[in-house]
Amino acid sequence: MSDSYSNPVLDIKGLRTSFYTDDGEIPAVDHIDIQIHKGEILGIVGESGCGKSVTSLSVMGLIPSPPGRIIGGNILFNGENLLDASEKRMRSIRGNEIAMIFQEPMTSLNPLFKIGNQLIEALRTHRKWSHATYKERAIEMLNLVGLPRAEELLHAYPHQLSGGMRQRVMIAMAMICDPKLLIADEPTTALDVTIQKQILRLMRKLNETMETSIMLITHDLGVVAEVCDRIAVMYAGKIVEQSDAKTIFADPKHPYTKGLLASVPDIRSKTNRLFSIPGNVPKPGSIKRGCRFAERCQYAMDHCFEQDPDLYSFNNGKHQVRCFLYEKEGESAHESTITSS
Repeated sequence: MSDSYSNPVLDIKGLRTSFYTDDGEIPAVDHIDIQIHKGEILGIVGESGCGKSVTSLSVMGLIPSPPGRIIGGNILFNGENLLDASEKRMRSIRGNEIAMIFQEPMTSLNPLFKIGNQLIEALRTHRKWSHATYKERAIEMLNLVGLPRAEELLHAYPHQLSGGMRQRVMIAMAMICDPKLLIADEPTTALDVTIQKQILRLMRKLNETMETSIMLITHDLGVVAEVCDRIAVMYAGKIVEQSDAKTIFADPKHPYTKGLLASVPDIRSKTNRLFSIPGNVPKPGSIKRGCRFAERCQYAMDHCFEQDPDLYSFNNGKHQVRCFLYEKEGESAHESTITSS
């Protein structure tokens, strides 16, 4: 086993993040385990409200408190538990060792400051260089993400750029300090298909050239098929299936994963109606016992409504699924994370 796999860049163990409201505790993320290794792209897939973004904000230490709070588990970054880190230490990690691309580049970029100032701000925080070196690095990153006339762009304001250009600026800003881990939260939302493809190719290129590990959060299966090495499927705060991308698409096991894949339009199909998973995503915290997908599952058995299934492992732990259909076939994973040889 290589060192990069025995020592993951990010190792999330039993993470529990809840929000406290007038209606009581609402578990947004409930006992999830995720590993990301050096140079790997992990896609986290699921419908809106399943806990994808809360997972990423938990890693960054950006859960708004109140009302949110991490109430259990560990988040190990290169062996260091981020939940024990001071706010000063987290400030030194954010943007430097772990960077994040947020969903909306127009709201993430400050409209009052020029692109150059916003790029250089991250460098000033984490690097003690000369102004000329800051400028040189900013131009280098804009060129790296494929933006023309990089030196001129330093003097432009966000509103003067197209959506695709702003998203590239966001990626340049995230990568400018050469982080070990990049978290991309819906990086292609609101972009047209052509620009989406360019952004995904860019992220894969940066992943390969800089060996940056990437956590890619999306609801778009086409996106994960394009760039991800492994996929974790989330539903109602839990991971229901996890494996390499090829296996997930070729041999999905969880009924929810199968439903997601069946919902993708196929140009080769001549059906008049698109498939949709029956029912609606449960309100967070509304299901107190049993499998959270049972109400929508065509294979649900009586005990699915009474007991929450464990994660069951296949292929030496490389494929995990949370479903009683595989209780006899698979080996109980006891919430263990995936390891690869």
